[in-house]
Amino acid sequence: MTQLLKLLNQRATLLKQAIRYAESETTFPQGRLRISNDRGCPRYYHVTGDTTHEGDYISKGNLELAKGLAQKDYNKAFLDSARKELKRIEKMIKDFSKESADTAYTKLNKHRRNLIEPYIYTDDKFAEEWLKKDYKTNPFKPEEKTRDTNRGDKVRSKSEGFIANILFELGIPYHYEQSLKLRSGKTYYPDFTLLKKSTREVFYLEHLGLLDDETYRKSNIAKIDEYRANGIYLGKNLLITYETEDSPLDIRGIKRMLKEIFEV
Repeated sequence: MTQLLKLLNQRATLLKQAIRYAESETTFPQGRLRISNDRGCPRYYHVTGDTTHEGDYISKGNLELAKGLAQKDYNKAFLDSARKELKRIEKMIKDFSKESADTAYTKLNKHRRNLIEPYIYTDDKFAEEWLKKDYKTNPFKPEEKTRDTNRGDKVRSKSEGFIANILFELGIPYHYEQSLKLRSGKTYYPDFTLLKKSTREVFYLEHLGLLDDETYRKSNIAKIDEYRANGIYLGKNLLITYETEDSPLDIRGIKRMLKEIFEV
């Protein structure tokens, strides 16, 4: 419901801005535009009270007149439909803001909620259940997971610890090194599997911490290619962080990126 209200408010804001702009356009030519078709080519006519229904032909050298008349007709049609749509959306926002089916669950105290299986999961409840799910983690050298995170789990590097702490601080649910079986049959263990609560989409975040190493670099390029071949696209549901000897981890930039993508 929160996501729906957000989308409705975004649309209402867009409509208000467009309506204000359309209302500011007032210097239109008198009359109206008539368009005929001459063997696939349009012919434009300026119809006024001083002309016949056919109107006066608009030559190619006077196309600005045709554009002005067309914009005038569009302006009227747009304002009529936009004002009606805005009125409907504002009513929906008002109605949906009063109460939703979710409140039958969220208004209960936490002890009662703990006894109930809700019919509709709120975003927070969905995330809570997602985090509880068991998952197979990376079996490779578990003894290397020595860095403690603020959430209480362990990761392999200082940089992964920073990233995990940012996720925890922003309230972005994550699993560390959760197994991911691709359509090709290969299994990878992305550094972080993330949940966007508002849309319930899953994202993958890979941290490339040894880009100065050529073998490591080639291996991870091959992995990204494999992800793409299996419908996991960089910039869509695959996020990359990185560092080199000359380019340390950009903690502020990563935090800003995550806040924008996950809308937190």
